[in-house]
Amino acid sequence: MAQIDFGGIVEDVITSEEFSLQQAREVLKDEKVAVLGYGVQGPGQALNLRDNGINVIVGQREGSPSWDRAVEDGFVPGKTLVSIEEAARQATVIQFLLSDAGQVATWPQVKACLNANDALYFSHGFGIVYKDQTGIDPPADVDVILVAPKGSGRTVRTNFLDGSGINASFAIHQDHTGRARERTLALGIAIGSGYLFPTTFTNEVYSDLTGERGVLMGCLAGVMEAQYQVLRKNGHSPSEAFNETVEELTQSLIRLVAENGMDWMFSNCSTTAQRGALDWAPKFREAVAPLFEELYANVVSGKETTRVLDANSAPDYREKLQRELNTIKQSEMWRAGAAVRSLRPENRKF
Repeated sequence: MAQIDFGGIVEDVITSEEFSLQQAREVLKDEKVAVLGYGVQGPGQALNLRDNGINVIVGQREGSPSWDRAVEDGFVPGKTLVSIEEAARQATVIQFLLSDAGQVATWPQVKACLNANDALYFSHGFGIVYKDQTGIDPPADVDVILVAPKGSGRTVRTNFLDGSGINASFAIHQDHTGRARERTLALGIAIGSGYLFPTTFTNEVYSDLTGERGVLMGCLAGVMEAQYQVLRKNGHSPSEAFNETVEELTQSLIRLVAENGMDWMFSNCSTTAQRGALDWAPKFREAVAPLFEELYANVVSGKETTRVLDANSAPDYREKLQRELNTIKQSEMWRAGAAVRSLRPENRKF
């Protein structure tokens, strides 16, 4: 375990140099891993495990688009692609990667298939932490573990393929076998983690729900829209407004942040940009801090969980979701975005 100084606070992390892929294979050599769900996290984790030589099967509802996708990815119906219940019954490690609402709906069937000494694996603390709402309360004779990649399932796969990996947190909620930690680390390395850092189920879900509603998705979308609309209202063209709001961020500045940090990005911009950013950053921080306090309180209280389960369990959920997504897609800002993307050199077809 390596000790890393995070700005004066020392944390322990696990890298693939310390816990090698060969070690992971040794730990998992007698395990059969079932990936339940082939939607967001399922494909990336299942394919990475398979490519790393782990015995993996997929559990998915037959006839669904996700079933067809698993077939396209080389999983064989009746062999490495079976029903959710059959996969859970066969496996010694059950990766419960259905949506949060999907986990609630299938938990009684999955629980009935668990055997003593199995490992029940999550990539999100939602089901366990909010068990009063989800009903997910595992039996005492299984390990309950977590590896949570810090990115989308798509990135789990693309980063694996380009050799970079993706950072992930890990946690042990219940160690029945005495092997929970080594199982967790082995699975984290085998799914392609760049490095692993310890957390708890509670901390993972509180930070994750806050992050995706905040900076990572919700805040980002709202702030972009606000700036775009102000520029358009003041006479700027869609192309100019979109480039100054989104394109320059995603194609240039955020890459500089990823490379060496915010200060390095600032140092690689004009002195005029630097001054403006430094002056306005505190104002934005003060403006949004109350929203983040409200958001975090809603996560801890379970209000966000209730909203998710109520909305995502509705029979017409997918239709409503698609309508909301289409509203975003058809907005002027994102239609401008489609036009701008088409003009990137790699996408030009003249």
